[in-house]
Amino acid sequence: MTDSHIQAIREVYARADRIYSQQDIEAAYDRMAAQITARLSDSNPLVLCVMVGGLIPAGQLLPRLDFPLQIDYIHATRYQGKTQGGQLHWIVRPTYSLQDRVVLLIDDILDEGVTLKALCEACADAGAREVLTAVLLDKVHDRKSGLVATFKGLDVEDRYVFGCGMDYQGYLRNVPGIYAIAEK
Repeated sequence: MTDSHIQAIREVYARADRIYSQQDIEAAYDRMAAQITARLSDSNPLVLCVMVGGLIPAGQLLPRLDFPLQIDYIHATRYQGKTQGGQLHWIVRPTYSLQDRVVLLIDDILDEGVTLKALCEACADAGAREVLTAVLLDKVHDRKSGLVATFKGLDVEDRYVFGCGMDYQGYLRNVPGIYAIAEK
């Protein structure tokens, strides 16, 4: 990347509207962890982190889940560094068998849900007994694929958001808090 591109990324961040603070997000993770624990603590679940966006939510949720579980990851994308999704591109499937397992997919956001729905279907096709989803954010709009997150942290308006796993042009996944690109 050129210095001018990095400067443009910094400017987007500087002008962005903060939607949720780090404290808001911590409280959401606590609520989600309590719900997940209540539902899954006796089910020997396989928890799959959906890469790359699910990395931060999984890293925050997993230490809050104080019961036996196995962890793996899955990697498929429709974005590939862009701001709009395209065709599903598979990178890595889980290494553990999903046969007769309860599977929990952890991701950053449920936007339209096309990618996450395809991942749920792939898990079911691989023999999972039940497939559940946990997302930090659920975007509020009427373009959903029909998928409803089993566990969600926070609702977010229909804007392009970044932080806590969500990126802007491949950057800013690591910023604390949830930000939306400034409206013109």
